[in-house]
Order: sequence, then C-alpha cells, then structure tokens
Amino acid sequence: MTSFATTGVDSRQAKTTASGLIVHEWVERWGGAERVLEAMVDAFPDAGVRVLWDDTRLLDGRDVHETWISKTPLRNNKMLALPAMIPTWRMPMASTPEWMLVSSHLFAHHVKAPAGVKKFVYAHTPARYIWEPERDNRGASGWARAASAVLKPIDRRRAAEATSIAVNSKFTGERVARAWEQESRVMYPPVDTETMVATTDWRRDLTDDEQRQLDALPSTFLLGASRMVDYKRLDRVIQIGAQVKVPVVIAGTGPSHVALRSAAAASGGEVTFILAPSDAMLRALYAHASAYVFPAVEDFGIMPVEAMACGTPIIANSVGGVRETVEAVGGGVTCEIERWNDWDEILHQAISLDPAQFRPRTHMFSRSRFIAELQDWVGAGA
Repeated sequence: MTSFATTGVDSRQAKTTASGLIVHEWVERWGGAERVLEAMVDAFPDAGVRVLWDDTRLLDGRDVHETWISKTPLRNNKMLALPAMIPTWRMPMASTPEWMLVSSHLFAHHVKAPAGVKKFVYAHTPARYIWEPERDNRGASGWARAASAVLKPIDRRRAAEATSIAVNSKFTGERVARAWEQESRVMYPPVDTETMVATTDWRRDLTDDEQRQLDALPSTFLLGASRMVDYKRLDRVIQIGAQVKVPVVIAGTGPSHVALRSAAAASGGEVTFILAPSDAMLRALYAHASAYVFPAVEDFGIMPVEAMACGTPIIANSVGGVRETVEAVGGGVTCEIERWNDWDEILHQAISLDPAQFRPRTHMFSRSRFIAELQDWVGAGA
C-alpha cells in the first residue's frame, strides 16, 4: 500500500493508505456517471477518491477528498466553476498513489499524475460543448466558441498523458479518435441487468401512491423517460404518440418540464406526466409500456438497456451509442427519429419483438461484467 494525501487544495486533510486513487468530476444526483463511480469504488475498495465536490451521500464511508471549490459558491454553478477546474486538476498531490483511475466527462482527465504513476482514463465523452457545440447549446455562444479554440489543444495534450483510455461505446471511441487523436478500448458502463431480468413484478416495490399512479395509466402507452432537458427530445416522443394515436407517459424531472407540458397540450394526444419517479416506479413504467422511445443522441444510453432488461422494446435514434446496445441485444428498432414519418410501421416492428429472446442478452451490459473488466484493465496495466 502507498500512502497518499491531498495538498492544501483539498477540503479534508486526513492521511490515508490506498493502492490507488479514483478521480471523478463532481458527484451529484444519481446518473450514469455516478453509477460508473460507484462501480469503480466497489471494484477497488482500498482506493481513495478525489472529486471537485460531492453533493450526495453516495460515497459515505469512503476516503473522499474534495477540492477547494467545494468550500465556495462555485460548487452551485458549474458554468462559473469551469475556469477554475483545469488549474485545480493540475495542482500536485502531497504523496503518491500506485495508480490513478479517472472517470471523465469534462476535465477530470486533466488531473496531474505524479511521476511514474499510471493514469487510466474512463471517458464518458470528450466535453461536448468544446468539441461538438452543435450537440450542446452551452457551447454555441461566441465566448464559448472562443474558449473552445484555446481549450482544444490543451484538452488533447492532457488526454495524451493517459496510460490507457477506455470508452463507454464505439460511438464515443470514434469521437475520442477525432478529438483527442487517441486510441481507446470499449468498456460498456454498468447496468443492473441481473436484478431487472430476474424481476417479474415491479409493483411489489411500489408505495401505495405509486401503485395508484400506475393503475391510473392507460393500458397501452409509449414511454419517454429521462431528465427533462432539451437535447433529450422528449417533445418528439409526444409528437410520435399523437401521430400513432397511442397515449404517452413522460417520466422525469428537469428545466424543460413546463415546455413539455405546453407541447403535450398542443399535440392533441393523451399525455401523462410522472415527475421524479423512484427507481422502482421507473422500472414498473418500463415493464408496463408498449415501447420505450429514446430520441436523444447519447454516447451510450443506460436507460434503453434498463428498459430492454425489463422486457420493453426500444424505438431509438440510429445516431449515437444506443444503436450499438439495441442491435447487440436485438430488443428494438433504430431509425432517424428526427426525419422518420412511418411510425405505425416502426411501432409494429418494435412490439412484435419477443422479450423472452432479448431480455437475457442484456447481461452483456451487467454491473458484474463491468467490475471484472475494470479490474482486469487496471490490474494488467498497473
């Protein structure tokens, strides 16, 4: 074991021992990156963790070091914190871990590894608003584009420091090759498919109120579920439902909620909103839906895998990493969602699929598989 401790940039100074150090951007409400982080700390229980800040209790009981940003109002505004992130990641540590495992979707891969320490980078994506502002409106402004011109060569140099890079899909790997000019290996992120495939009735885990909500839904409906933000294109799910005359359920929470309600009212279709569903309610919605519609262009797409593991066929965008998962499992249909018009035929194809055939195939994305691959990757390289 090698002792390491953070410098004055960190908010907690107690020394610890660990075989390695896990680095992550920031920890917030449960999402795909947090699932990866949780699996990483389970894969390496002796490793320390370093994050910009932690807004959850996900890492309770672990040796977590937050940076100086965590003690400032910057932690409440990621855009204002951006200029401070890169120099913070470059600050040296007081002592040396045996290896570093970095979960990066923005600048965490910029973290400075001590001399001789190998750095393994798990890339969720190169920062979209730097490299692909057309996919992220945060990068569309004039100042953001000017900043991107400066940041791109820096970002590429920092990526080149990695001992090895793993990505969450072939789609992301292609973007890493274009943006960072680096090779990578595909390591699909963890999904709790074992539990989902083994469960036949999610109602048993619902509260009484949730059961009443579920019982009040139409017997047939299309499901759109994600964070309610513009790029998820939940408005497209509403439009498709109206076109095929099938009720729609929209589940999630986020800043687009009001706009989506307006879109639902204007659509002429039957739309029900389930706000901030619990994990059990979300999985019950998957299981009861006729199909799960996923219009977003995502680097991987955990929720479509969850839906297929619950036995629900997918209608997904043919652009993005979700196409890989749907085609590998055989649990859905992909198309150019923004341009396609023959939704009756697509829906027929999707609901004709046999869940008994495709549900077991989702194990290729399981959490246990991810942990084993992660341990092999770091173990072989370290």
